[in-house]
Amino acid sequence: MTAFCRDCFWQGAQAVRRCPSCASPRIVAHEELEQLSIAHMDCDAFYASVEKRDRPELRDVPVIVGGGKRGVVTTCCYIARISGVRSAMPMFKALKACPQAVVIKPDFSKYKFESRRILGMAGELTPLIQNLSLDEAWMDLSGTERLHGASPALTLARLQARIEAETGLTVSIGLSANKFLAKIASDLDKPRGFSVIGAKEAQSFLAPRPVAILPGVGPAMAASLQKAGFRTVGDLARADVKDLAGRWGAHGLRLHELAHGRDSRHVNPDEDRKGISAETTFNADLTDVGALEDRLAPLCEKVARQARQAGVAGRVVTLKLRATDFKIVTRRRTLPVATQTAKTLFAVGRELLAREAGHKPWRLIGIGIADLVDAEGSASDFFAGEERRARAGESTLDALRARFGAEAVTSGRILRAKAALKED
Repeated sequence: MTAFCRDCFWQGAQAVRRCPSCASPRIVAHEELEQLSIAHMDCDAFYASVEKRDRPELRDVPVIVGGGKRGVVTTCCYIARISGVRSAMPMFKALKACPQAVVIKPDFSKYKFESRRILGMAGELTPLIQNLSLDEAWMDLSGTERLHGASPALTLARLQARIEAETGLTVSIGLSANKFLAKIASDLDKPRGFSVIGAKEAQSFLAPRPVAILPGVGPAMAASLQKAGFRTVGDLARADVKDLAGRWGAHGLRLHELAHGRDSRHVNPDEDRKGISAETTFNADLTDVGALEDRLAPLCEKVARQARQAGVAGRVVTLKLRATDFKIVTRRRTLPVATQTAKTLFAVGRELLAREAGHKPWRLIGIGIADLVDAEGSASDFFAGEERRARAGESTLDALRARFGAEAVTSGRILRAKAALKED
């Protein structure tokens, strides 16, 4: 098989413009179709699509999911994207670009439910699923041909159709020889796309594309690469690997591999999370340290609670601030004792905040932990003294809230933060 129909699942040995069985133009054709088994599945404008499904009157209306006028765009539908709206765009800019858009506050409990449904269907096909977020995951279907009576490509197409039929949501699939190429492929034909990048064509496909397409190349790294004369992926592929290693160390070696379409990473369902974080955007800029601390406290509780639920602790605390000009300031501190408590998070975050607050107004604050470790397996090593006592106390509060409700136990600072949010 080198071609199949995504509507009736006809299979053939030659590429055709329309399906000979149902006349559908949705044909997937590639000479390596039966040799590829690594996929990236990406839900199409996930949060906005869930809202549109639940509110049919919004079907043909631009929809933005995000905060208030001073917030940012979490995601938006494809109609809004035509007007130039993008994720992480300040809300006032988004509404200026698309003033007729309907803005909806995110409902993450609903999105998590749909994510579990979709990943549950994928989990029936292979245990090798690695989540990247609520709306995307890698899948490895190697060796599943006999189990499903079809190639991984056809099995994925059937999954795509099932998800749309049972949830009313659509996904795009990228199929290739490795994780890197599969993720790129899933972006090529959205929404409802199914794209293939073969191993043989990978290098020629990547060569003319900008270096920013490579994972780990953000704006700063892209500028550094361009300054050094590497504007396209092909430039990196042709470069002397020793030169790249000398300039950027292990990252340079990694970029050289990616530029040739090589990625040795396996789809790993157990890969550790990189971090846990929470943030909030203010409706009015804040300069006062006490007001900023009041917003910081509930975020510390949220992050600590999620860490305890996940059974992890973080060695690094990160404070995030966004100024009124939208420039982001981040401050990090490595801890001698890994933490999963709000007490430690707030103490460290407060110290980091003191160095920045009072100088200028801020519009966003966030706190997070990184460099995660298994809390349960290392408790005796990491949770000494004050940290151990704080952990015991907060775990007791978790139990009380689980039994009597989230509002059963709170602090004066948290109450002040909630009052301030109502005023905002």
